[in-house]
Amino acid sequence: RAGVERVMGFCTDAQYQQFLLSCPVFEKLILNDGINLIKYWFSVSDSEQERRFQDRATNPLKNWKLSPMDLEARNRWVEYSQAKDIMFEHTDTEDSPWWVVDGEEKRKARLNCIEHLLSQFDYNEIKKVEFNLPKRRKMEGLQRPTMESQRFVTKKW
Repeated sequence: RAGVERVMGFCTDAQYQQFLLSCPVFEKLILNDGINLIKYWFSVSDSEQERRFQDRATNPLKNWKLSPMDLEARNRWVEYSQAKDIMFEHTDTEDSPWWVVDGEEKRKARLNCIEHLLSQFDYNEIKKVEFNLPKRRKMEGLQRPTMESQRFVTKKW
């Protein structure tokens, strides 16, 4: 609600203000129930975001990612940035902080996020157990349907 709905006008000002007040309370209730809540924001520069939009617009393998909503959002980059800053102001709390991931390089960003996420939990090393697989037993009396009786997806690749 604090991002897309606010910027694109999908919620009223009253709904938006209510969200900003309710969100930290809701997050606190979740945390009090013993649920781990970890929030990440992947941040990219204006130039990288523009590069990605241009790539999506010209690369036939990626232009499925573009919708009319994305194109309008591109026109409202400043408003989205302002909405993010206001959202952080209201929802980045000691109990439930936002963790910002440098998203300039997608692969590194994902790995850094995964590493950080895993570091938020205590866990014990699991001992590796070696398995000796038993021989498969013969399926005597089993009659399988013929391959021709099944519907297969056409192999195009």
